Amino acid sequence: MTGMLQTRPRVALLVTCLVDLYRPNVGFSAIKLLEDAGCQVEVPPTQTCCGQPAYNSGDRAGARDMARAVVEAFLPYDYTVVPSGSCGGMVSHHYPGLFADDPQLRAKADALAAKTHELVSFLTDVMGVERVSARLDGVATYHDSCSGLRELGVKAQPRRLLAGVKGLTLKEMRDPEVCCGFGGTFCVKYPGISTKMVSEKVRDVAATGADTLLAGDMGCLMNMAGRLQRENVPVKVRHVAEVLAGRTGDAPAIGEAASERSDA
Repeated sequence: MTGMLQTRPRVALLVTCLVDLYRPNVGFSAIKLLEDAGCQVEVPPTQTCCGQPAYNSGDRAGARDMARAVVEAFLPYDYTVVPSGSCGGMVSHHYPGLFADDPQLRAKADALAAKTHELVSFLTDVMGVERVSARLDGVATYHDSCSGLRELGVKAQPRRLLAGVKGLTLKEMRDPEVCCGFGGTFCVKYPGISTKMVSEKVRDVAATGADTLLAGDMGCLMNMAGRLQRENVPVKVRHVAEVLAGRTGDAPAIGEAASERSDA
C-alpha cells in the first residue's frame, strides 16, 4: 500500500454487531488493511452496538444509552473506523442529535462524529492509499449500500482499490445504487416489499455474469446472499474488505458452508 500520512494515527475499529457475530473475517481484514496503511489499530473492548436498530425502531432512549457507551469508548482515539456505511453513518450523522439536550455530551458526540469514517473511504481519502497487494481471479460486481453511498459518499473509493486487485475484473450491474431491500428493520417491518427488492437485485447481479458480489455492509451482504441461494444463483458473496486484504481464503463466502469452499 501507499499512503500520504507520515505519522501513525491511533485508530479504533468499531467492529459492528454483524461482523462480530457472523463475519469476524471482515474485522481481521479491516485490521490488516489499516495496519498496512500505517495505522496503529486498537479494538476497544467495551464497545457495544452503535444503537442503530433501536434508533430506527423509534427507541431513542435505548439508542442514546448505547451511543453514550460508544462515545466514551472511542473518543480518545485519533480516528474511529467502521467496516460498515450504515454504522458509520449512525455515528457520524445521527449521534449528535441524540444529545441535543445535553451540551456536554453533544460536544463529545460532535467530536467523535467528525473523526469517524467508513473503512474504504478512510483508506483512500484520509490515508491516501492508492493500491493494495491482493489477488482474486474472477469477475466481481459491486453493490452500493444505501447509507454508505448517501450519507458518507462511498462510491468511487472501493472501485478505485478493487481496480488494483490482481486477476479481478469489475463489471457493473444495472442500478448498483438501488437498495437491496434490507434497510435494517425495514426488511422485518415490510417483508413483502423487501423480498421483491432483493429479488430484483439478484436478477441484476446474475445478469452481469459475475462470480462474486461485493459490498461494504454486512446487512446488505447477508440479505443478498440469502436470496441468491434461495434462487439458486451461483454467485459468491463477500465483504469488499476481505478481497482488498487478500483474505478470501480465510473464510467461506457469506452464507456458504465451509465444505462448499472452492476459492481457498
